[in-house]
Amino acid sequence: MTKTNAMRMLDAAKIKYEIKDYVPDENDLTGTHIAEQIGLDENIVFKTLVAVGDKTGHIVFCIPSPAEIDLKKAAAATGNKKIEMVHVKDLLALTGYIRGGCSPIGMKKKFPTYIDESAATLEKFTVSGGVKGIQLLVTPADIIKYTNAKLCSVTK
Repeated sequence: MTKTNAMRMLDAAKIKYEIKDYVPDENDLTGTHIAEQIGLDENIVFKTLVAVGDKTGHIVFCIPSPAEIDLKKAAAATGNKKIEMVHVKDLLALTGYIRGGCSPIGMKKKFPTYIDESAATLEKFTVSGGVKGIQLLVTPADIIKYTNAKLCSVTK
């Protein structure tokens, strides 16, 4: 298997991870589908969302896959009055990742990162490995430290 940029960055930081690979389904990019394929609870499979705030610019959120982001809570947590999700067509140019393969690790630029507070209760969780078909099982503490993330409640 070819190492992804996210894997190379975790290797360089000496952060341990376990690769969970699956067959991506273009018609179903949900975390529920991914969780079923890799045999994990959907609440520990986190999705990475990218938004833009009216005061802070671009922001990254990692939330449990079955959850939905609450834009009002997210704005308040990040010091913005208003935030909007980045359009999927702009994702690759902005982050270096595509929809379904967006990882909080190894984006083109370091953006402020916010991870749902539920991660603090988990021994491990997964984030995208940077391509469709690969999730990385890691400790939340390692990813919080590596991305300099803040824990917050931003889901509905």
